[in-house]
Amino acid sequence: MSSQIDHLFTEDRRFAPSEDFTAHAVATAALYEEADADREAFWADKARDLHWHTPFTQVLDWSNPPFAQWFADGELNVAYNCLDRHVEAGNGDRTALLWEGEPGDARAITYAELTDEVKRLANVLTDLGVEAGDRVAIYMPMIPEAIAAMLAVARLGAVHSVIFGGFSADSLRTRIDDAGAKLVITADGGYRKGRVSPLKPAVDQALADRGAGPQATVEHVLVVKRTGNEVSWTEGRDLWWHDAVPAASAEHEAQRFPAENPLFILYTSGTTGKPKGILHTSGGYLTQATFTNKVVHDLHPETDVFWCTADIGWITGHSYVTYGPLANGATQVLYEGTPETPHPGRWWEIVEKYGVTILYTAPTAIRSFMKLGRQIPQQFDLSSIRLLGSVGEPINPEAWMWYREIIGAGVAPIVDTWWQTETGSIMISALPGVTETKPGSAQVPIPGISVDVVDEEGNHVGNGNGGLLVITKPWPSMLRGIWGDPERFVETYWEKFRDKGYYFAGDGARLDDDGDVWFLGRVDDVMNVSGHRLSTTEIESALVGHEATAEAAVVGASDETTGQAVVAFVIIKQSYLDAHSPEGLADGLRRWVGEQIGPIARPRDVYIVGELPKTRSGKIMRRLLRDVAEGREVGDTTTLADTAVMSVISAQVK
Repeated sequence: MSSQIDHLFTEDRRFAPSEDFTAHAVATAALYEEADADREAFWADKARDLHWHTPFTQVLDWSNPPFAQWFADGELNVAYNCLDRHVEAGNGDRTALLWEGEPGDARAITYAELTDEVKRLANVLTDLGVEAGDRVAIYMPMIPEAIAAMLAVARLGAVHSVIFGGFSADSLRTRIDDAGAKLVITADGGYRKGRVSPLKPAVDQALADRGAGPQATVEHVLVVKRTGNEVSWTEGRDLWWHDAVPAASAEHEAQRFPAENPLFILYTSGTTGKPKGILHTSGGYLTQATFTNKVVHDLHPETDVFWCTADIGWITGHSYVTYGPLANGATQVLYEGTPETPHPGRWWEIVEKYGVTILYTAPTAIRSFMKLGRQIPQQFDLSSIRLLGSVGEPINPEAWMWYREIIGAGVAPIVDTWWQTETGSIMISALPGVTETKPGSAQVPIPGISVDVVDEEGNHVGNGNGGLLVITKPWPSMLRGIWGDPERFVETYWEKFRDKGYYFAGDGARLDDDGDVWFLGRVDDVMNVSGHRLSTTEIESALVGHEATAEAAVVGASDETTGQAVVAFVIIKQSYLDAHSPEGLADGLRRWVGEQIGPIARPRDVYIVGELPKTRSGKIMRRLLRDVAEGREVGDTTTLADTAVMSVISAQVK
């Protein structure tokens, strides 16, 4: 089968950075020249922005691909880089976290205060038997203690596995078992959509006998009191954070650990149903997370207020809530709750309250705000925003334009970033003071990163063509394996282009006439319609370009005539429904796609729905929509943010 993905959708708007933005930008075009001249020297230079207890002499060891080692003979402490060094440099009074609870409670925590808390917690964990190399599971709401927990585990050279607070007891148990966690850090509960979401009860369930005996490796459970909900207590195993941490000593010296010391395991869903524990190590990961946060987000730590809206249960929360911003000494907003609680303008209220200057969020969130209408953000003063970022999936041009015009007042540059749990940090993005941006394009690899778009044989497809995205050279924050399963690591990411040594990301992409990268979605989401390989992303973009559409998801459903047919699920903007009847809209949208892209892409069916099936990180689960479109029983919905969505959609389709 040809891997050429047909490109039918054209976008030719361009936005150059303002002279003023460029004049003050962290990144300059010289970074690309520096990286091209000597890639390893470039990354070594970026690594030296960190504090090394033992300086490295070796940059990259690629003698045993695909198992890389970066800065392997160097030693550092990740938590020291995020905390102590800022205090020692005289910045202890700088605010590290501006925390906002969903009910409206708030705390501002300085670098000195966060360092003190992390040192005390490190002493508590040591007393509980946690040593370098031990695994600690963290299952918490978005509260400052969650960040402190990650940093205290890192400080000890132990390995954290953060498990998103929305996962069930079963999901929690498989992840705790797979990592062999010695300790769990949790809270009684967190606030979500105006209600208490209990967490400690799920931990109790996870550690109990689930049919194959009680959990074997966890010795203690440390619990933060956040919501005051009733929790059961196991004497000798469970202890309260507020009893143990304040009573511990605040003296704790950060020890040095090798750059390749494991830092964290983060589980991502696997096609087999068994989650993959993606393993990241310390030196290379921290180097690239810190560098990309600085140059892609144009971070000026003395003056900026940075807000990445991701939960720490996802890689975005690891790299751009915990490690990148704190290693850079930034001030950032941390918000516990959902965007629409207690009112749909909550995020914009927070931007106004804290004077947020850099906002980094997901296209899903942007499209849901579009659906509610511009009048909501327009009630708030968003003039502090000077840079916008997008992460998580391709952003369609209409959402990009709305984000720029309504949230960025038509002037804030947008960085549309592509990367994965596996890559550890941003790989492809505009640099905001350098790049002329294009709505919907991720654009160019960051300096020091090497990517290509290739055909099935691994040959470069050339500008103007689509194919498979590969990373052609090792990079500092790359995953070091799948926990406990090196064969699966090689097979999943490296087998396809083993002879060329390319990492295959699983994404389709095309190169435009300038050689810039446009993502076409997961290769699994490419449809084969009458011999044409069409990208779901492009058809979704066309649908969202219609004045009525807030959000769209497109899947290929088997069709006797065309092989696969395009089936679209569309959410309509409230403002459109207020002024128009939905009568005949589905047909109108079918025709619209035909006009925008061409008859080949016209959907066979357009279903107007109230919601789409999304995971808690905001990704649309297209496989469930494929089940509906093909009339099958809907598959596993446990990872959905709202498991009832699929029964509503199924009923609408029938």
